Amino acid sequence: MKPVRSLARAMLSGIFVVSGFTNFKNPGRLVPAAKPVTDRVTPLLEKADPRIPTDTETLIRLNAAVQVGAGLMLATGRFARPAALILAGTLVPVTVAGHPFWNNDDPMARHNNQIHFLKNLGLFGGLLLAAADTGGKPGLRWRTGHRIGHSRRSVRRAVRTARREARIAVRSAATARRLPG
Repeated sequence: MKPVRSLARAMLSGIFVVSGFTNFKNPGRLVPAAKPVTDRVTPLLEKADPRIPTDTETLIRLNAAVQVGAGLMLATGRFARPAALILAGTLVPVTVAGHPFWNNDDPMARHNNQIHFLKNLGLFGGLLLAAADTGGKPGLRWRTGHRIGHSRRSVRRAVRTARREARIAVRSAATARRLPG
C-alpha cells in the first residue's frame, strides 16, 4: 500500500508545486482577482501583527511560497499530514478569490468558474483525506486508547500483587505471633 500512498501524495501535490512556482514568479496577473479578498483580510492581518505584509502582491507570493514548500513536503512524505492541512488552508482564499462563480453574469464564465470551484473543492477533500491518513500505522486515537488499556491492566496487576503480598504478610505476622519466643 505504501507505493500507492506515495504516488497519490505526489499526484495531489503536483498542482500546488507547479501553480505555486508560477504564481511566485508572476504574481501580478493575479492581483485583480485577489484584491477583493486581500482587502477583507488586511484588517485582520494588521490586528494580528503590524509587521505582516498586507499588499496583495506580497500576499500572493507568500501563499505561493507556502504552496510550493508544503507541496514538496506532501510529495516527499515529510510531515505529509501537516503539509496537507497547510495546503488545504491555502486553497480556501485561492478558491474564493479565483473562482467566484456567484458573481458572474455571463453564463459561460459562471459555468467555467463553477467547474474550477468544484475542482478545488475536490482537491480540498483529497487534502483532508491526506491529512487524516496515518500511512497504515495506528492513529493517535488508537494509540492513546491502547496505552490507557495497557495502563489499566498494569494497575490491576499491581493491585492484585499488593493484595497477595499483604495477605502473605498478614499470615506471616500471625504465624510469628504464635511462635514461642
